[in-house]
Amino acid sequence: MRVSVIGGGTITDEQAARAEAVGRELGARGHTVVCGGRGGTMAAVCRGAKAAGGTTIGILPSERREQANDYVDVAIATGLGHARNALVPLNGDAVIALTGGVGTLSEIGFAGIYDRPVVGLETHDVSELGIDHALEIEPVETPAAAVDAVEAALERRS
Repeated sequence: MRVSVIGGGTITDEQAARAEAVGRELGARGHTVVCGGRGGTMAAVCRGAKAAGGTTIGILPSERREQANDYVDVAIATGLGHARNALVPLNGDAVIALTGGVGTLSEIGFAGIYDRPVVGLETHDVSELGIDHALEIEPVETPAAAVDAVEAALERRS
């Protein structure tokens, strides 16, 4: 399956290690990583996926594929800027949300619009926003649990 991994473009070393571990777990299980293709969470998750033999897709905000991080296998230039945030969750079967800002929050919102299951690992808590059930985030504690949860969510849907 394809799993969209979303999170901040500027992150701490601890957050980078977490994102890389998510990528390694996805790659080791044969899943394709979809992300925004740039730095921070996106580079870390792609680095982890590639280290485990996985495939990565980067959906870039710019018109230039060469702006993708070094670990992106398939770079998709959009020229859409932040509007590309709609395309990241759309192109995954499920979403793993990591620490991030408003861009990550917008991608979580689009995941709800596209009815993608969302698993959260140190991410936004949307439970008190008064939004309907279409925007539930299943919280988990570890990278392995995040991948277990997206696999289980998709299994329930089939």
